Amino acid sequence: MIFREVEDRDLILQTRKGKVEAYNLLISRWEKRIYNYVLRLVRNREDALDLTQDVFLKAYQNLNKLDDVERFGPWLFRIAHNETFSLLRRQRPDRVELNEAIAEDPGSTPFESGGGRLLPLELSMAVTAALARLKPEQREAVMLKVFEGFKFEEIAEILETPVSTVKSRLYTAFDQLKDVLAPAGKTV
Repeated sequence: MIFREVEDRDLILQTRKGKVEAYNLLISRWEKRIYNYVLRLVRNREDALDLTQDVFLKAYQNLNKLDDVERFGPWLFRIAHNETFSLLRRQRPDRVELNEAIAEDPGSTPFESGGGRLLPLELSMAVTAALARLKPEQREAVMLKVFEGFKFEEIAEILETPVSTVKSRLYTAFDQLKDVLAPAGKTV
């Protein structure tokens, strides 16, 4: 007998039959990705933890509504997207967006060490600052593509937008990131 790792679809089917342990295993497989995705959007650890918990609770409550168990990942990220943007809409009036702070100083450049090369921490900070300059919908598309590895079609499903719109957001964002992150006078 050949043993194989239990796949998400098997865990979903077991969960639908009432096996909570199967759902706990699903959570352990996906929670870090969902948390990191949400954290990049809300930029607050406590909010990200709360939202991640809300996402998995909502997913559990609606698991029977998932038509195609093979599409669990995009479906879960769609829930995370909805929950996150609901929170951001509620908080918007009393939070200062990092985008606004950076927009006030458009001439700022990424941190450079003596030789003009970025150190790993400096590079991470520069990428974070560059991402913050993007429009929220562009930043989210970049996160789903680069950090989460979703295909264009899956991103379109998560964002409930046409594939052409996803591609447009990504290519525009990549051009902007290249302009911000490429050292002056050099091309990447």
